[in-house]
Amino acid sequence: MTKTSTLLIACTGLFALSACTDPYDQGYSDSSSADPYANTKSAAITGALIGGVFGATRGGDDKLAKAATGAMIGGAIGGLIGNQLDKQAQELRRDLDTNGVSVVRQGDRLVVTMPQDVLFAVDSASVRPDLQRDLYTLAGSLNRYPDTTVDVVGHTDSDGDAAYNQRLSQDRANSVANVLIGAGVPRYRVVAYGRGEEQPVASNLSAQGKAQNRRVEFIIRPNR
Repeated sequence: MTKTSTLLIACTGLFALSACTDPYDQGYSDSSSADPYANTKSAAITGALIGGVFGATRGGDDKLAKAATGAMIGGAIGGLIGNQLDKQAQELRRDLDTNGVSVVRQGDRLVVTMPQDVLFAVDSASVRPDLQRDLYTLAGSLNRYPDTTVDVVGHTDSDGDAAYNQRLSQDRANSVANVLIGAGVPRYRVVAYGRGEEQPVASNLSAQGKAQNRRVEFIIRPNR
C-alpha cells in the first residue's frame, strides 16, 4: 500500500469528523471568523491529520486501519480541546467586565490581555488591591479548566531605559502570577516572564499606542 493511499484514508477520517460537527453547538469562536465553529473544526482537522500520519507510520500490514483509527482519535481529541478553549473564552468574555481587557483565541491557545492601568499604578509592580477582581476571575477560570498552563507575560512601552523596562515587566509578571497562585492556581501551572519594550502591539510615538503597549498577557495553553 502506498503512502498516498494511506494519507487518503487519514483524510477520509478527517472529513467524516467535519461532517459530524453539530451545527447547533453553542461553542464560541473569535469574532473575526465568519464561521463561529471554525476554531473547533480547525483543531479537529489538525488532530485528525496528526493522528492519521502517526497511525500510518506505525508499520505492519494494517497501515490503512491504523491511519484511519489515528485520524479519528486525533480528530476527536483536537475537537475536544478546541471546544473547551472556545467555551473558556466565552466565559471569560462574559465575566471579565473591566474596560480594555480582551480575550482572543489564537489557534490552540487563549490570550487574555489586561492593560497596565487596570492592574498597576505608574512605575509600580504592586498590583493595586482594588484592581484584583479580574485576576481572581481569571484564576477561577483556570481552576475550572485544570488541564492547562498559563504564561504570564509583562510588557512596557519604550519610555525610559530598556533595562529598567525589562525589570519592571518581569516584576509585574511575577506580582500577577503570585495573585493567581494565591487564588488557588497551582504554582507548576504558572510561568512568569517579562518582555520589556521588545514586543509592542502599537506605535510608541503616541500616548494611545504607549497605553496599548503597557500590558500583561496571559497565554493559556492546553496540556497535550
